[in-house]
Amino acid sequence: MIDSINSSRPPYKMIAVLLVGAFIALLNNTLLGIAIPFIMSDLNVNAASAQWLTTGYMLVNGVLIPVTAFLIQKFSIRKLFLVAIGLFIVGTLVAWTSHLFSILLIGRMIQASGAAVMSPLLMNVMLVSFPIEKRGRAMGITGLVMMGAPSRWSSSLWLGFFNRLNGECFFY
Repeated sequence: MIDSINSSRPPYKMIAVLLVGAFIALLNNTLLGIAIPFIMSDLNVNAASAQWLTTGYMLVNGVLIPVTAFLIQKFSIRKLFLVAIGLFIVGTLVAWTSHLFSILLIGRMIQASGAAVMSPLLMNVMLVSFPIEKRGRAMGITGLVMMGAPSRWSSSLWLGFFNRLNGECFFY
């Protein structure tokens, strides 16, 4: 399935879409850490329970990231990305509409299942799209984008933006 993207010119549009998807997934996990005190207050849960929103997300990622290698062999990049972003959006909607902690946790696990596929998919596309002599630069740009999501600057910027829009909808 990967051979279909090997050509003389890398698929820049596909790479841009994958970069945006991976950035949003990483940003979402970072912003949750800032929102945990508000979630504890609003849903009346203790810190140990609220921490499961992050811990569960990482556990699902830890299980599904290795599985993505198998999925890349069996399905096209387009199908995998559409399913991954679809799961992420469905998880976001479930979490957004939840009024119970258990439903919020389920929404986060659905989000994680989509996010877990996006990063390895992006890395795979980057490695097979560029010739060996250009892979270092391509992976460096990918790293900058992916590490920019959890940075203090981008998290603060997005948090401020969503607070202006009654930002609770971004988290739950």
